[in-house]
Parts: sequence; structure tokens; C-alpha cells
Amino acid sequence: MVVRRPSTPFLLALACGLALLAWMLFGDLQRFSAEAPEAEPAGDATLSRVEVQRSEAQPFAPQLTTQGQLGAWRDIELRARREGQVEALPVAQGERVEAGQTLLELDREDLPAQLARAEADLELARAELDGADQLRQRDLVSRTEQLRLAGAVAGAVAEVEQLRQMLEHTRPTAPFAGTLDQLDIDPGATLQVGEVYARLVDDTQLRATAHIAQRDALDLAPGLPVSVRLLDGSSLDGELSYVASRADEGTRSFAVEARLDNPQRRRLAGASASLSITRAERPAHRLSPALLVLDADGQLGVYAVGDDDHVVIHPVQLLAADSRQAWVTGLPDSVTLITLGGGFVSAGERVEPVPAEDDALLSGDDLPEAPGSGGAVL
Repeated sequence: MVVRRPSTPFLLALACGLALLAWMLFGDLQRFSAEAPEAEPAGDATLSRVEVQRSEAQPFAPQLTTQGQLGAWRDIELRARREGQVEALPVAQGERVEAGQTLLELDREDLPAQLARAEADLELARAELDGADQLRQRDLVSRTEQLRLAGAVAGAVAEVEQLRQMLEHTRPTAPFAGTLDQLDIDPGATLQVGEVYARLVDDTQLRATAHIAQRDALDLAPGLPVSVRLLDGSSLDGELSYVASRADEGTRSFAVEARLDNPQRRRLAGASASLSITRAERPAHRLSPALLVLDADGQLGVYAVGDDDHVVIHPVQLLAADSRQAWVTGLPDSVTLITLGGGFVSAGERVEPVPAEDDALLSGDDLPEAPGSGGAVL
């Protein structure tokens, strides 16, 4: 069998076609590598969307709650001011007494007689001085004699007053109205000067004492309202009467006292109680505790959106909080808070703020309206 070879013109045409194809491919590759691709027009970057709500400051009187102890407003030990034997006890232990009421009767011994003699001596001295004054007007008595008689009158007056005071000390009286809480003496016993014979307690008013941490004592002042809650659930109202100007060296806390009325004279002295001090009113924002965050420095704050739609973190101070609401200071009087989406943005980032549909996170419409009426005080 004879195989026919392709003709020369055919082979030449095939070679030319292959060369043309190679040239076209090689030229396109050179063009692609020499020219940069044209950039497509870039669209605006997509901004993060956050829900926001406007918050306005409102008056708020924060409360400071601490544990303390109750005591009588006045509680003193009564001491004998004269030595003597007890003749009678007009008031029994535990009885109510009025100011000036006699509590004890001591033997007067001869004090009444001494007083009578001293009063007679005083009368005589005054008569002698009167006569000397008349004679002095006629120059019949020397000036020295007149002064001696005046000194005798003064000495007689002093002796009379001393004896009267000694007699008063045999009948000691109550310095104020109260209850004779203790009576540590019996009739017939002998009292020594300075010996304690009774204890008088004024239970119509109470003194509540407590210690306040340094950070909470700065804005406390006498006159602030105080409510004391007792163990049985009842309460007494009063006001702050004392704030220490110096911290305790051991605890670094400041002592405070409150004065409370106890019209029913309930036996509360020595009992423990919870003190709630209403501090001065100040502008504050009420918001959900879920909006509170910690910044890079560990400072408590909240996310907000500025006028240029950039995220800012405002440091805040927590005044009061519970599971439903928090009261904070440190924000502008009017501020746009981020209520949703704050966890996905950072400070300085530009965002797209969208008004929140649900304002429960911020306004707390289901919460009590009275400022300071609820919340754990910090």
C-alpha cells in the first residue's frame, strides 16, 4: 500500500497558521503583564449600626446605707457630791423622773444649824457695814475699818452659799428628764464623794452611730435626713447630727451620729440597726445596668454617640443600683446613649445611629418614679 505525503503548500500553510496563533497569544500576555488592571470604583464602607436613645439628667437624692448601733441620746452616771448616809430613796429603779426631781436623800447632820448660824452672822456683818458707811460720811470711821467690815460681809455671804450648796448635795436631783436605769444603793448605806449611785437615761431621743468609708464621707454634713430601720422592720426618722472631721486610724473610716425621736420610749438603746442617709440632691441619669461597661483602665462607663456619630465612652460614677435600674453621674445633662450594639464597636469608631424602638433599657418605665426610692446604694 502506498502512503501519500502531504504536499508542500499544505505544510507551509499549517506552519503559518500556528505561528500566527502563537503570536496572538504571546502579545496578549505581554499586554496583561505591562498594564495594571483598572481599579473598580470603590463604594462607601458599610458603617456599623447601633441603637441609641436620648437620656436627660434628672434630680436624684442618693441614699447611703450602713450598719450601726442605737444608744440613748443622754446616758450618764450619777455620782455623790457629798459624803453621807442614805436616808431614803424617793424613786425606784426603772421609774421615770422629771428634771429637778429628787433622786436620793442623805443625812443632813448639823448642816441646817450651821446654815442658820451663818445666815445670822451675815445679817450682823451687814448691819455693822451699814453703820460704818454712815459714820464714814461724817469721817468718824477710817476707810480701812470700812473695808474690813465689807470683807466680813463677803466672807459671811460665801459661807452661807457654801452651806446651802452642801445641803443641796444631800438631796441630789435629776439633771434632765429620763429613766432611772440603775440604782446601786440601799437605804442606810454610806455614800462617798464621787461614788456612783445611779444611772439616768433619756430615752425620748436616740443616738444612732456608724462608721462610713472614706469615699462616702466626703459629701456628708449635719442636717441630712436619716431613716433607721430596726430588726422588727419598723423605722425611726431623724437627721445627721455629727460627722467626724478625722478618720479612725485603725479602720480609716469616719464616725457619724444621727439624732432620732423616740416618742414611744421604746427600749432600743444598745440595739443594732440599719441607717439610710439621704445625701444631697444632684443631677443623675437613670439607665439599665446592662449599659454599664469597663474601659481599658477599668473605669466604669457607658457608650454614647457624639454629634459627629463617633463612639465615645463616658466615665461614670455609680450612685445606686439594683437588678433593674442604675443611677449614675458624670454624664452631660443631655447625652445620646448606645442601647444596643455597643459591644461590637469601639471608641472613636464612626457608626450609624438608629433610634431605639424599645426604651425600657433606658427609661425604666416600670420602675418607681420617686428618685432615691429604690436601688442598692453604693
